[in-house]
Amino acid sequence: MKNRRFMLESAAALAGLALTRRGQAATAAAASPLSADERALHALNRLGYGPRPADAAAIAEQGAERWLARFLDEQLQPRRLPQPDALATRLACLEVLKLDQAELMTRYRDAVRAAREARREQAKGETPSADALNAVREKVRPLVLQAGTARLARALQSPAQLEEVLTEFWFNHFNVFSGKNAVGVLVADYEQTAIRPHVLGRFRDMLGATAKHPAMLVYLDNAQSAAPRMQPRASGEGARQRGLNENYARELMELHTLGVDGGYTQRDVTELARMLTGWGIDARAGKGPVFEFDARRHDRGSKTWLGKAIPAAGQAEGERALDVLAAHPSTARHLAFKFAQAFVADQPPPALVDRLADSFKSSGGDLRELTRTLMQSDEFWSREAYQAKFKTPYQYLISSLRALDLPLAQPQPLLQALQQAGQPLYGAQTPDGYKNTAAAWRNPEALTQRVQLATTLGQRSGVSPQRLSSTLGAALSEPTRRTLAAEPAGQQVALLLASPDFMKR
Repeated sequence: MKNRRFMLESAAALAGLALTRRGQAATAAAASPLSADERALHALNRLGYGPRPADAAAIAEQGAERWLARFLDEQLQPRRLPQPDALATRLACLEVLKLDQAELMTRYRDAVRAAREARREQAKGETPSADALNAVREKVRPLVLQAGTARLARALQSPAQLEEVLTEFWFNHFNVFSGKNAVGVLVADYEQTAIRPHVLGRFRDMLGATAKHPAMLVYLDNAQSAAPRMQPRASGEGARQRGLNENYARELMELHTLGVDGGYTQRDVTELARMLTGWGIDARAGKGPVFEFDARRHDRGSKTWLGKAIPAAGQAEGERALDVLAAHPSTARHLAFKFAQAFVADQPPPALVDRLADSFKSSGGDLRELTRTLMQSDEFWSREAYQAKFKTPYQYLISSLRALDLPLAQPQPLLQALQQAGQPLYGAQTPDGYKNTAAAWRNPEALTQRVQLATTLGQRSGVSPQRLSSTLGAALSEPTRRTLAAEPAGQQVALLLASPDFMKR
């Protein structure tokens, strides 16, 4: 009852702070430029997951302007930043990061076979063995948990914060759902090999890597897509008549590249799906990557796509499609809008979107240049942008842990907290991933959950309100500081984490 009452009192205080914040926002139209300290905190919050006490100390020691210049330069060159020993040790202990795609697929198939055997035993009225009943739990679930542990550990501890934020953004852009078939065991490899290496590289490389990764091939069913006629494998096994599947082709154009208004038709979806037939998974692979192009499943008929005749060329047809889509002006526009929306404002300034699109086109899809253009824009450093973004549950959790300087002792409760908040890690079921706008996450139930999490983390941390205030620095407004000063000391840390100032990104 006491905890319940405290949570309600915290929610009420949060509502009061929100009213104060709205009154403050009413004068934002005539706001002054960001101070040096505000710019430093803005960079940490928007190009990373918020400050840790060590960041606040470094800013104070070096001076905000000097610190910021170094931070921005280092973040665009993440390989130059040494990985902390604790993080390296943690990652080295995760088996899922050591297994290649073939080994991961074998784990999954072994679990499926064991589960099927258990069901057959049950159908016969027999008692399944414990090993069979626990097959998925023993072979699959730990790998999914380890994938989440790796993501949380990197976001929390890596000095390459921009790389982590971009990995989150681009994974969400090329979303796969861990709850579908083999995707769960593959999701760590998908992030590790198809997303992470390319976040500051070429968009075309990431596009190709995701298209050929078994996680995407399974999630959007392209591994099942085939021309109506199929020939048996050389081994003599009969091929299954699966037919054309348009799921990946549709999302490839609508979500990954051109955008819903990118100028394509339903016929283009069908023709692209035909071009991508034969792109699948080699079930016989014993080591390494499992992508294969199977000419027996490829549609060798004539095709017309985006107004162009496509000559028969096997796998090259799909590669050509990826080349065209990566370089298309509609793709530049679509990606520029999403990028500006994620990093500047839910309704991004049109002029910024235009410049980002131009940067993408002129650089040949160089994502480092796209990011640099964002970081050099006046819009990114405006006070409007400073106050514009609302943290998703994932961003809120990571920034809370960093501000409190909490270690990642037990990742499972944190992953469960994300589940309860409606943003389970790798758990977006639809191809469009999670929304990054305030409307998706700012509601009474979600705010109450954040108050509860803030209370739990504040009690666990033992951090004083003074230390947390020092870490957050210029991110805390004077009205918030005055309001919190009137609250009992034992509640101030939770209320700081539940304040509108901390919930903005």
